[in-house]
Amino acid sequence: MKIYSISIVLAPPSGSSVVLSSATDLSSYSFYQRGSIGEFITFLTKTVVDRTPQGQRQTVQEQSHVAHVYNRGGAEQLAAVIITDQEYPVRPAFSLLTKILDDFTAKVPQSSFSSPSSISFPEINTYIEKYQDPRQADTIMRVQQELDETKIVLHKTIESVLQRGEKLDNLVERSNALSMQSKMFYKTAKKQNSCCVIM
Repeated sequence: MKIYSISIVLAPPSGSSVVLSSATDLSSYSFYQRGSIGEFITFLTKTVVDRTPQGQRQTVQEQSHVAHVYNRGGAEQLAAVIITDQEYPVRPAFSLLTKILDDFTAKVPQSSFSSPSSISFPEINTYIEKYQDPRQADTIMRVQQELDETKIVLHKTIESVLQRGEKLDNLVERSNALSMQSKMFYKTAKKQNSCCVIM
């Protein structure tokens, strides 16, 4: 079980999302892959936040990565995203997202959201280290009742959250957030994963 990324994102109802604070742990990848994978994780984070309505949670799987998203909305218009491997359990992931949003809003004034580079929230690094073991998240299960009452939409692939006729390959190709190297890495990874289908 592995957490690759945790992000706090400003998610206005209209317009693009902006990452306010994030932490990554890409130590399970080779040194040469980390830059491309980091860019792709940021791209995936913003894409799923932009397509998650305010007040909703959803889980989206893209190849070996699973993005758990909680777009809390409200006055702050904040969302949180945790990107994990497929083995990381859903319940602790969403409990962690609620906890981190509560801590972020308590420690970071809303007036600083307009300049993300000035935001200091070092606690996000503690979260990504401490909660690599999902059993650590059991101490924050006070939101379980809220989770049970809220519908969590599970999408098997990222394509199911894209707009009709929109394809991930096209989004990757048009994205200014991804370097040419990251785009090539995405295409190569997709090609390698598709060649392993057993009939």
